[in-house]
Amino acid sequence: MSIEGQIVTVKLKGHIEQIISKYEVALSDNISLKEQLLRVTNELELKNNRIKELEQKVEQMQLADAFAASTDDVKEAKKRIGKIVKEIDKCISMLND
Repeated sequence: MSIEGQIVTVKLKGHIEQIISKYEVALSDNISLKEQLLRVTNELELKNNRIKELEQKVEQMQLADAFAASTDDVKEAKKRIGKIVKEIDKCISMLND
């Protein structure tokens, strides 16, 4: 093999080593990003569950306030109870699907 051929071969080997090195870095980054995505997804699910819990507590407190209200607020209490019943019906229909 001529000197030029040897130089080309050495350069080619160098480029291949660089490509392999970059591939390994990208692979490592990909694994790290997948782990981060999983952590963030789990965090989001926890926070969404917490939001639902807090919304339920707010509705319970509003319902308690409606029952504690004066007789002038009976219509408002009925509306709130109706709204809660509709939400329960939605949940039941979603469970049945």
